[in-house]
Amino acid sequence: MVGNDIVDLNEARHASNWQRARFLDKLFTELEQSYIRDAKNPFIMVWRLWSIKEASYKLHTQMYPARFYNPKGFECTLDKNSATAKFKNFQCHVQTRVTSAYVISEAHLDKKKLSSVIVKFKGPGQKAQSEELTTRLLKYAGGAYQLNKNTLGIPALSNGEEHRYVSLTHHGSYGAFAIS
Repeated sequence: MVGNDIVDLNEARHASNWQRARFLDKLFTELEQSYIRDAKNPFIMVWRLWSIKEASYKLHTQMYPARFYNPKGFECTLDKNSATAKFKNFQCHVQTRVTSAYVISEAHLDKKKLSSVIVKFKGPGQKAQSEELTTRLLKYAGGAYQLNKNTLGIPALSNGEEHRYVSLTHHGSYGAFAIS
Protein backbone atom coordinates (compact mmCIF):
# COMPACT_ATOMS: atom_id res chain seq x y z
CA MET A 1 0.00 0.00 0.00
CA VAL A 2 1.18 3.50 -0.78
CA GLY A 3 -0.02 7.09 -0.69
CA ASN A 4 1.59 10.11 -2.34
CA ASP A 5 1.00 13.79 -2.87
CA ILE A 6 2.69 16.52 -4.91
CA VAL A 7 2.46 20.30 -4.54
CA ASP A 8 3.49 22.56 -7.43
CA LEU A 9 5.17 25.40 -5.53
CA ASN A 10 4.54 27.97 -8.26
CA GLU A 11 0.83 27.12 -8.27
CA ALA A 12 0.74 27.24 -4.46
CA ARG A 13 2.36 30.71 -4.48
CA HIS A 14 -0.38 32.05 -6.75
CA ALA A 15 -3.43 30.12 -5.58
CA SER A 16 -3.18 30.08 -1.79
CA ASN A 17 -3.06 32.63 0.98
CA TRP A 18 -1.57 30.24 3.53
CA GLN A 19 -0.57 33.07 5.89
CA ARG A 20 -4.12 33.62 7.08
CA ALA A 21 -4.30 32.51 10.71
CA ARG A 22 -7.55 30.64 10.16
CA PHE A 23 -5.92 28.67 7.32
CA LEU A 24 -3.16 27.41 9.60
CA ASP A 25 -5.52 26.78 12.54
CA LYS A 26 -7.91 24.78 10.36
CA LEU A 27 -5.26 22.45 8.89
CA PHE A 28 -2.36 22.16 11.31
CA THR A 29 -1.93 21.08 14.93
CA GLU A 30 -0.02 23.20 17.44
CA LEU A 31 3.10 21.06 16.89
CA GLU A 32 2.89 21.54 13.13
CA GLN A 33 2.31 25.27 13.51
CA SER A 34 5.49 25.41 15.59
CA TYR A 35 7.37 23.72 12.71
CA ILE A 36 6.00 26.42 10.40
CA ARG A 37 6.90 29.29 12.76
CA ASP A 38 10.43 27.95 13.32
CA ALA A 39 11.18 27.06 9.70
CA LYS A 40 13.79 28.90 7.62
CA ASN A 41 11.16 28.92 4.86
CA PRO A 42 7.63 28.77 6.34
CA PHE A 43 6.07 28.60 2.84
CA ILE A 44 7.93 25.37 2.06
CA MET A 45 7.11 23.94 5.48
CA VAL A 46 3.38 24.55 5.00
CA TRP A 47 3.36 22.62 1.74
CA ARG A 48 5.65 19.89 3.04
CA LEU A 49 3.29 19.28 5.95
CA TRP A 50 0.26 19.43 3.67
CA SER A 51 1.75 16.86 1.27
CA ILE A 52 2.59 14.56 4.20
CA LYS A 53 -0.99 14.77 5.43
CA GLU A 54 -2.41 14.07 1.95
CA ALA A 55 -0.07 11.13 1.30
CA SER A 56 -0.94 9.67 4.71
CA TYR A 57 -4.66 10.12 4.09
CA LYS A 58 -4.39 8.24 0.77
CA LEU A 59 -2.60 5.35 2.47
CA HIS A 60 -5.19 5.35 5.26
CA THR A 61 -8.07 5.15 2.77
CA GLN A 62 -6.48 2.13 1.08
CA MET A 63 -6.46 0.35 4.45
CA TYR A 64 -9.79 1.66 5.73
CA PRO A 65 -11.92 2.58 2.69
CA ALA A 66 -13.88 5.68 3.64
CA ARG A 67 -13.77 9.30 2.50
CA PHE A 68 -13.59 12.04 5.10
CA TYR A 69 -12.00 15.44 5.62
CA ASN A 70 -9.88 15.83 8.74
CA PRO A 71 -6.41 17.16 7.87
CA LYS A 72 -5.79 18.34 11.42
CA GLY A 73 -6.45 14.78 12.61
CA PHE A 74 -3.28 13.59 10.86
CA GLU A 75 -0.45 14.86 13.04
CA CYS A 76 3.05 14.96 11.55
CA THR A 77 6.30 14.56 13.43
CA LEU A 78 9.28 15.62 11.30
CA ASP A 79 12.84 14.33 11.07
CA LYS A 80 14.92 15.80 8.21
CA ASN A 81 13.38 14.40 4.98
CA SER A 82 11.18 11.86 6.73
CA ALA A 83 8.16 12.08 8.96
CA THR A 84 5.71 10.02 10.93
CA ALA A 85 2.03 10.73 10.52
CA LYS A 86 -0.55 9.54 13.05
CA PHE A 87 -4.32 9.45 12.84
CA LYS A 88 -6.10 7.78 15.76
CA ASN A 89 -4.59 4.23 15.85
CA PHE A 90 -3.07 4.54 12.36
CA GLN A 91 0.59 5.41 11.88
CA CYS A 92 2.76 5.59 8.76
CA HIS A 93 6.19 6.67 7.63
CA VAL A 94 6.56 9.40 5.02
CA GLN A 95 9.51 10.40 2.87
CA THR A 96 9.58 13.89 1.34
CA ARG A 97 11.64 15.52 -1.38
CA VAL A 98 11.62 19.30 -1.79
CA THR A 99 12.83 20.83 -5.06
CA SER A 100 12.63 24.39 -6.35
CA ALA A 101 9.53 23.36 -8.36
CA TYR A 102 7.58 20.95 -6.15
CA VAL A 103 7.24 19.06 -2.89
CA ILE A 104 6.53 15.33 -3.14
CA SER A 105 5.68 13.06 -0.21
CA GLU A 106 5.14 9.31 -0.16
CA ALA A 107 3.61 7.31 2.71
CA HIS A 108 4.15 3.64 3.59
CA LEU A 109 3.46 1.48 6.63
CA ASP A 110 7.18 0.68 6.87
CA LYS A 111 10.16 2.94 6.21
CA LYS A 112 10.88 2.90 2.48
CA LYS A 113 12.68 5.10 0.01
CA LEU A 114 10.65 7.51 -2.08
CA SER A 115 9.75 5.81 -5.37
CA SER A 116 7.16 8.13 -6.91
CA VAL A 117 7.64 8.83 -10.60
CA ILE A 118 7.32 12.56 -11.32
CA VAL A 119 5.56 13.79 -14.46
CA LYS A 120 5.96 17.35 -15.80
CA PHE A 121 2.77 17.89 -17.76
CA LYS A 122 2.90 18.96 -21.39
CA GLY A 123 0.01 21.37 -20.99
CA PRO A 124 -2.77 22.69 -18.73
CA GLY A 125 -6.19 21.25 -18.05
CA GLN A 126 -7.03 18.81 -15.31
CA LYS A 127 -8.65 16.24 -17.63
CA ALA A 128 -5.70 16.21 -20.06
CA GLN A 129 -3.24 16.02 -17.17
CA SER A 130 -5.14 13.15 -15.57
CA GLU A 131 -5.10 11.26 -18.88
CA GLU A 132 -1.37 11.94 -19.33
CA LEU A 133 -0.63 10.69 -15.81
CA THR A 134 -2.68 7.53 -16.35
CA THR A 135 -0.98 6.85 -19.69
CA ARG A 136 2.46 7.24 -18.13
CA LEU A 137 1.49 4.97 -15.21
CA LEU A 138 0.23 2.19 -17.47
CA LYS A 139 3.33 2.41 -19.68
CA TYR A 140 5.56 2.28 -16.61
CA ALA A 141 3.67 -0.71 -15.13
CA GLY A 142 3.99 -2.68 -18.37
CA GLY A 143 2.04 -5.81 -19.11
CA ALA A 144 -1.69 -5.84 -19.49
CA TYR A 145 -2.54 -3.73 -16.46
CA GLN A 146 -5.65 -1.63 -16.23
CA LEU A 147 -6.25 1.22 -13.84
CA ASN A 148 -9.43 0.71 -11.85
CA LYS A 149 -11.00 2.79 -9.14
CA ASN A 150 -13.33 1.47 -6.50
CA THR A 151 -16.60 3.17 -5.56
CA LEU A 152 -14.67 5.65 -3.41
CA GLY A 153 -12.30 6.51 -6.27
CA ILE A 154 -9.32 4.70 -4.74
CA PRO A 155 -7.09 3.56 -7.64
CA ALA A 156 -5.46 0.16 -8.17
CA LEU A 157 -3.72 -1.63 -11.02
CA SER A 158 -4.89 -5.08 -12.01
CA ASN A 159 -4.17 -7.51 -14.82
CA GLY A 160 -6.68 -10.22 -13.94
CA GLU A 161 -4.19 -12.12 -11.78
CA GLU A 162 -2.42 -9.44 -9.79
CA HIS A 163 -3.78 -6.48 -7.86
CA ARG A 164 -1.37 -3.63 -7.02
CA TYR A 165 -2.10 -0.58 -4.95
CA VAL A 166 -1.28 2.70 -6.63
CA SER A 167 -1.41 6.35 -5.66
CA LEU A 168 -1.86 9.19 -8.13
CA THR A 169 -1.45 12.90 -7.53
CA HIS A 170 -1.35 16.07 -9.58
CA HIS A 171 -1.20 19.77 -8.86
CA GLY A 172 -0.40 22.62 -11.21
CA SER A 173 2.20 21.53 -13.78
CA TYR A 174 3.25 18.33 -11.98
CA GLY A 175 1.91 14.89 -11.30
CA ALA A 176 3.28 11.71 -9.79
CA PHE A 177 2.41 8.08 -9.30
CA ALA A 178 3.62 5.41 -6.91
CA ILE A 179 3.01 1.67 -7.12
CA SER A 180 3.17 -0.60 -4.08
